[in-house]
Amino acid sequence: MLSKGIIPVIVVFGPTAVGKTDFLLNLSKISEIINIDSLQVYKHMDIGTAKPDAETISKVKHHLIDFLDPNEEFNTGDFVHEADRLCADIFSRGKIPVISGGNAFFLINFIKGLPTTPKGNSIVRKKVEEELKKEGIEKLSCKLEKIDPDYFSKISKNDSYRITRALEIYYSTGKTVSYFKIPEKPRECYDFLFIGFIREKEELHERINKRVDLMFENGLYDEFLKLRKMGYGSSSPGMSGIGYKEFFELDKNEQGSEQLDLDDIKELVKKNTRQYAKRQITFFKKIDNVMWENPDNSSIVLHKVGQFLQQYGQVL
Repeated sequence: MLSKGIIPVIVVFGPTAVGKTDFLLNLSKISEIINIDSLQVYKHMDIGTAKPDAETISKVKHHLIDFLDPNEEFNTGDFVHEADRLCADIFSRGKIPVISGGNAFFLINFIKGLPTTPKGNSIVRKKVEEELKKEGIEKLSCKLEKIDPDYFSKISKNDSYRITRALEIYYSTGKTVSYFKIPEKPRECYDFLFIGFIREKEELHERINKRVDLMFENGLYDEFLKLRKMGYGSSSPGMSGIGYKEFFELDKNEQGSEQLDLDDIKELVKKNTRQYAKRQITFFKKIDNVMWENPDNSSIVLHKVGQFLQQYGQVL
């Protein structure tokens, strides 16, 4: 047993479609899952976010899934604070918290702690909000790219919350978000076991393409239309994610732009997802002391997990 007060946390991560969900079922007896995903937090968005199905959730409890409306913000600070609370609660009940998902930005901030950024400035925030209304997210996105290209490369180009917050910080302090670095070392309140899942590029791309095909077969476009009817548009945080934002390209058809159909949108979703997976891998590779493995070799990973659990009197 390690020092009193330290919470053991198994961290399972990897690019989208790599096969994390199936592996987590092996940990169902001893764990509860804390989801690292900025889109699965939203209600009514099931197909495009690849949420675990009801059978999976019935076998192992998942947290931070399906609890916000798509027009609500869920940022990095929200995730870290909620994950800290849940880790303490899960471990107090004799279970091992498992952090799992594909949002590298959330994960790295959870592991090392949040950077000390300035508090919000209501006057500057109002100025940025007025800019957003007047100029639109595309112009603000371009502005942030020039000001802070490093931070801009890590976020969605339609992420209105992060873009406006970054501009607010810059206008208030003259410093970029990248100036406020996250700590170098993992937080000492946790004992981490890092498991990174990876596949060969061609295999991962094939899995991504098949997943997107299945999403469309299962009614992804109908899900998007339902969300539109509910009043959620391109400025809603949930609708800025891959698998939803691409459908807004169809609106341009009515404005005389290049004509796109659903097959074009499907290919665009595949392309954006493959590019996102590449970015995920780049970020995940920055994490130290990771056991990298193909998820098909689950027995090797489970042996490592078993050794880790022995310190806490747990067995798989």
